Amino acid sequence: MKLSEALQEKKKQILSIWIDRTLNSYTSSDFFKRSQDHIANPVGANIRAGLTTVFELLLQEAAPEDYTTALDQVVRIRAVQDFTPSQAVVPFLELKWVVRQVLADDKKTSSLIQDLAKLECEIERVALAAFDIYTTCREQLHQVRVQELKSGSYILTDTPCVSSLLRERKKGPDNIN
Repeated sequence: MKLSEALQEKKKQILSIWIDRTLNSYTSSDFFKRSQDHIANPVGANIRAGLTTVFELLLQEAAPEDYTTALDQVVRIRAVQDFTPSQAVVPFLELKWVVRQVLADDKKTSSLIQDLAKLECEIERVALAAFDIYTTCREQLHQVRVQELKSGSYILTDTPCVSSLLRERKKGPDNIN
């Protein structure tokens, strides 16, 4: 059996484990796992769709630019949450571990583990592209915060801007600057 055939055969199992591990990184992971509705659960639905597309593109040996939309679908969500850069892109690197585990657990496919070098290299390239998207998203978020402060729109809307809320949270009740 070829590696590509084994991956296609194990696709559902690999995706299930990979999506589950990614959703476990959220504090509300039970809700994100349970609810399949893209209206009630846009985070879970977008993570599922984005990771599924990334895996399908890996199976198709797609060109690097083909990954951009699917990566953006996942990373944009993680960029606006309380994830460090490494936490935001680690799901893409975890795919290597998931594939190894799934293939190793089956006697028919365990011999294919030594053929994973090319796929793992591609996964690492995808993770680096995800990091690029993450930094772009964070920069956009920063620019929005700067514009809020410059325009004073946070004052007009009667709600503090995100930057103001972050400053207040950092100060804490006992540390007033």
